[in-house]
Amino acid sequence: MDTCLHGIWVPLVTPMHHGELDLSLLQRLADRVIADGAHGLVVSGTTGEAPQLDLAEQSAALAAVLEVARKRCPVLMGIGGSDTFAAASRVLEFDDEDLAGYLVSTPAYVRPSQEGLLRHFETIADATARPIVLYNVPARTGVHLELATARRLAERPQFAAIKEAGGSLQQMADLVQHTPLSVLCGDDVLLFSALCGGAHGAISASAHIRTDLYVQLYDLVRAQRLAEARSLSARLLPMMQLLFSEPNPAPLKAALSMQGLLRDELRLPMVPATAACREKLAAALAALDSIPAYRTESSISASSASASASAMSVAAARYSLAHAMAAI
Repeated sequence: MDTCLHGIWVPLVTPMHHGELDLSLLQRLADRVIADGAHGLVVSGTTGEAPQLDLAEQSAALAAVLEVARKRCPVLMGIGGSDTFAAASRVLEFDDEDLAGYLVSTPAYVRPSQEGLLRHFETIADATARPIVLYNVPARTGVHLELATARRLAERPQFAAIKEAGGSLQQMADLVQHTPLSVLCGDDVLLFSALCGGAHGAISASAHIRTDLYVQLYDLVRAQRLAEARSLSARLLPMMQLLFSEPNPAPLKAALSMQGLLRDELRLPMVPATAACREKLAAALAALDSIPAYRTESSISASSASASASAMSVAAARYSLAHAMAAI
């Protein structure tokens, strides 16, 4: 089991401005999430609108995030799509970067057999030596990665973890008990129960909002302070539910825009959250703002490193951003 792939990971949204990536705001968002204690980041996941980004844009987003993360925080790159060999080719495009591995989803729409899923993941893994995080999300892809298939894949140590978003606590418990994989909860509303059941962390879109509280929840469960963890989970739950009350990441981008972190802009076919959703989000944000900040030694160090790095590398950042934007 790869202990690097534990904790609270945030699948970053992709800020946009008039249809183009806003890399400076992406860096600002990544820096804030790291400073608030996130254990890892994901670039070009579903929350990042990866299906609407071309390869050059995904590469630019990754370069921008890696520049901010440096050695402070590991980064996974999302790999999706229904064409196995195209996905394997994309891995080759990113493999020179300093990555913790790849988050690889089951192929959408085509609904392969379990043997097809096995060969899909193995073919992508053959293109890299880096760890692979399996991603089971049947509501989006139309196919379920069964426990038996996950167990077969886990026989190869390169398959280090799974983001389990099938909506089943039993599936997560079975993965914990019967595989060596790091099990990361992908259903935000199940986070507390998943952690109590032995899950090793989460890849949580909701954790954009008050990342520190998700880290606190993780730490409380690990310390077996379950009454406190349950109470905190109950306070987080209304926001979690709202963030998925309309298609992700529309409510999340609306909430982040209310916090002044980005513009409320998505690419079609995604559209902004409704006014009714935004009104509820505003109330939920105010409720979370009343909870005291949670700081660990690592998050304090990350904040200090962020301030120091910002002061020392302005010229390098400008060059890197310009280079990344030119690639789009």
